Amino acid sequence: MPTPKPKCRRAIRRPFATVKKRLKWQTTFGWVSVAEEQWRLGRRGPLLRPFCQRAGVRPRGRSRRLQRALVDFGAEESFARAAVRVREHYGLDVASEQVRQLTLTHGAQISALTVRPPQRAAATLIRQLDGSMIPIVVPPAQGPDRRRGKQLLWREARLCLARPQDSATPCYGATLGSVAVTGALWRDTAQAAGLGLRTHVHGVGDGAEWILTQFQEQSGAQGHYLVDFYHVSEYLAAAVINPKAPQAWRRRQQGRLLENKVTSVLRALAAHWESADSPQAPVRAAYRYLEQRHAHLDYAGARAQGWDLGSGEIKSAHRHVVQQRLKLAGSWWKEPNAEAMLGLRVARANQH
Repeated sequence: MPTPKPKCRRAIRRPFATVKKRLKWQTTFGWVSVAEEQWRLGRRGPLLRPFCQRAGVRPRGRSRRLQRALVDFGAEESFARAAVRVREHYGLDVASEQVRQLTLTHGAQISALTVRPPQRAAATLIRQLDGSMIPIVVPPAQGPDRRRGKQLLWREARLCLARPQDSATPCYGATLGSVAVTGALWRDTAQAAGLGLRTHVHGVGDGAEWILTQFQEQSGAQGHYLVDFYHVSEYLAAAVINPKAPQAWRRRQQGRLLENKVTSVLRALAAHWESADSPQAPVRAAYRYLEQRHAHLDYAGARAQGWDLGSGEIKSAHRHVVQQRLKLAGSWWKEPNAEAMLGLRVARANQH
């Protein structure tokens, strides 16, 4: 019998050590430099850097602690001011562009994180939603100088919150998306705050139709929406019927609203409707506003349960979550960058 030929073994590539090179990265203590030994798999294979992989650093990169400091400063103040703060606190020279890139990168990544809901559902959940305008810039799609021909406009940043009735720590959510996206985010925020199958939901806010629609679609018979009492009072203040004592008349109507005597308020307004050719009709506007939202004016029931009558919590949240950073003087945002900053601001407000 012929002797079988030996099988050829595939050549095993072994790593070859290369010369040591100087590796530098920046930390909160300054620049760190070490002699890194690099390896190559085979003669022409990929370069292996075991130290970088185990230490989690990159050449001329920044440590995680330094990145956290840069993002913290960039989320609170302008990127130029953040670079100055880093120099004051750590003695490090970091360009404002590097602060901007790190802040927006981490903001975009943290927006995708989800909040784990609590183990026990809340008995009563407070939900609020409102919007405010932020400046947006749209650069031209073509051209050597994209600063020319840019469009400056305002977009509504929608902020929502949810919290148990016995808690003072709300869970926030913010987006520049559509009404449907906002409604889904509002639902996720409520679930993160403790929404359960038997949770009673108390919604409060202004009487915007899109807010009412989203609340009714999500809560159904599980919740009840209340129009902001102070928002209704603004309509009553505009409808000046008794010019000699406008405040006394408004307070009388407010007292009737708190007792759920909406019909009496409508009767008082109907008696003073403006003529059809009147250029301004505040009485007619107040009447229609109350009549269309009659089912969402149960202030007596909300007071009996100890629930909120106003949406000041979400309005003040717009100031310290959204506007404090995104409405700095002279700042205009590209929409993706604004979304990233919103996600970062919300994550900080939620104490992630």
